[in-house]
Amino acid sequence: MTLAAPGHPQRLAPASDPVLEIKNLSVDYGYDDDPVHVLRQVSLTLGRGEVLGLAGESGCGKSTLAYAATRLLPPPGLITGGEVLFTDRSGVKTDLLRLNDTQLRASRWQDLAIVFQGAMNSLNPVYRIGRQIADAIRAHEPKTTQKEALERAAELLDLVGISPDRLRSYPHQLSGGMRQRVMIAMALALDPQVLIMDEPTTALDVVMQRQIVEQIAELRDRLGFSVIFITHDVSLLIEIADRIAIMYAGEIVEDAPALDVYNKPRHPYSSALLHSFPPLRGPRRELVGIPGSPPDLARLGGGCPFADRCAFAFDACSKVNPELVFPNVAGDDPRRSVACLRHDPAAVRAVGEEPLPVPAELSLT
Repeated sequence: MTLAAPGHPQRLAPASDPVLEIKNLSVDYGYDDDPVHVLRQVSLTLGRGEVLGLAGESGCGKSTLAYAATRLLPPPGLITGGEVLFTDRSGVKTDLLRLNDTQLRASRWQDLAIVFQGAMNSLNPVYRIGRQIADAIRAHEPKTTQKEALERAAELLDLVGISPDRLRSYPHQLSGGMRQRVMIAMALALDPQVLIMDEPTTALDVVMQRQIVEQIAELRDRLGFSVIFITHDVSLLIEIADRIAIMYAGEIVEDAPALDVYNKPRHPYSSALLHSFPPLRGPRRELVGIPGSPPDLARLGGGCPFADRCAFAFDACSKVNPELVFPNVAGDDPRRSVACLRHDPAAVRAVGEEPLPVPAELSLT
């Protein structure tokens, strides 16, 4: 099996003070000689104190990226290449993919913590909330007494807006939103620098979604940690994210400041996602579904993975998979990168085709 999965190394504008740098990360699923390349040289940079939204349909690789970056990828997933560079508060940079088990255990929850998808169902139903938070603290800090751990658990519950009296409650005595906040409190127990949240508002009603998003934003402002917020709902990210990266078929197709993605998406898939969900605020708009389904990653061709579903595809799209480029046109944020041949005429000419103009829907006009 080759170490590097097919794909293009992705070029991103560097954050001014990066805390996490994912570089050309590749992941395969399968043990045989014909593995499925579910992540193909994905690169992302998370700035210190930044909220990065990661959006895309189910199956595009969002959760796989999170689990691979934290070394929590279950079999048959296999990291086949790349780096995950973490920079601690003193400026020391470490590749998480090269840590041994002891080093990795020390890093988890102290450097990076993750709130899993469906986390509100991850609490043990037969133990009280206080014991579960205290046990998590003492697992990483054995010298901490049970009394000290419970005192810190009470502080953490208060931090996320839950009365410390709930320490003695069982999970079934809490609402879904409260259980989700308990999991957030547990993730923050050891003061991590990076918090990865995988669909933290799944199965919550719209009101509770808004409360959770506001809670995360408030905690970020107060504690200064960085966040990777994973969801399929781009409109939700507008409420919290500084920057949004759009994933499709195991690749990043657009990476830009959140308001730029919301107001003027440059990739056809980003635009389609925005029109698939109602906005949480602002005027109502017609919802339009994305035709077709995401491609079978085991049978990807050599062209753009989104071409069959794209209203702006042309002949070159079936010949070359576009790389992330910086359009850098007047009026656009120079940090925006997009993987679309409409914005990359040089790649179109390289395969003997004639470039087409950028459609109005994908331009800044």
